[in-house]
Amino acid sequence: MNTISYKDAGVDIDAGNKFVNKIKPIVKTTFNKNVIGGIGSFSGAYELPEGYKKPVILGATDGVGTKLRLAIESKKLNTVGIDLVAMCVNDLICNFATPMFFLDYYATAKLNVEESVEIIKGIAAGCIEAECALIGGETAEMPGMYHGDDFDLAGFATGIAEKEDMDRTSRVKAGDVLIAIPSSGIHSNGFSLVRKVFFEKLKLNFNDSLPFSNQNVIDTLLTPTRIYVKMFKQLRNYINALAHITGGGIVENLPRVLPTGLQARVYESRIKVLPIFEFLSEHVSKEEMYRAFNMGVGMIFVVSPDNADIVLAQTDGYIIGEISSGDKNVLVI
Repeated sequence: MNTISYKDAGVDIDAGNKFVNKIKPIVKTTFNKNVIGGIGSFSGAYELPEGYKKPVILGATDGVGTKLRLAIESKKLNTVGIDLVAMCVNDLICNFATPMFFLDYYATAKLNVEESVEIIKGIAAGCIEAECALIGGETAEMPGMYHGDDFDLAGFATGIAEKEDMDRTSRVKAGDVLIAIPSSGIHSNGFSLVRKVFFEKLKLNFNDSLPFSNQNVIDTLLTPTRIYVKMFKQLRNYINALAHITGGGIVENLPRVLPTGLQARVYESRIKVLPIFEFLSEHVSKEEMYRAFNMGVGMIFVVSPDNADIVLAQTDGYIIGEISSGDKNVLVI
């Protein structure tokens, strides 16, 4: 009788084991003193840091969106893992949570060990920058669900916060200053629109040069999302609230840190729009640009006037507006 193996069905267990062995030393570079054990158990273990009076555990999850399509097609796989970590940990710090550990879910049609290792290298690099440990993950080889070189990534970050520190809206007051912290580029939002402009309308190729960049198209678009964790840790005592500027842009994300009765006044002329957004704006309306992209602002700090100079001196940030009485919205002037 002819028998059928799991490999015949498209799942290579030996390749999976080889992959795990290759990534063990990479993952270990992210460990800190709170990690218990290593890779290979049924779950990851992390000892809670000491010094918290009323600790609260927070979780954040995200993906990379269709930026993955560009990584897949270009075979440049070592940066999207940084994006994955960034999108999660940058959300955590907005609730004043210090990232502790990270888990990833990586699903692919067929496991290519060498390419998959490049993805994990990116995740590990993001975890090191975010000062959190990569304590586990899941790699799923799923023929029939994914096809060809397709894969998907999801990330899960866990942080810890002091309970009394979590409510940031109550700390926001009229007269507070809005400090924009620059993004590194498009980050990981709006790539369906980016791809349509660059590759369907303009018919650009990955290796084409750009008038505003010393990089080619693909390297510019795959610039990884900036991670703001270290900056947060350094300045947390001087910040009233933070807003991570992702999908929805400034106008939809900044209101999430506003209390009832206050609005954010943002001066458009002060925003240091990155060249890539100026390039895109030649083909996309201004309203759509500000709803789809960060426009060069990756994070906004809400800071008391007395602390503004301290924050400005220790960051590359700049003032784009202030808090005033209003209807819990963003007024772009």
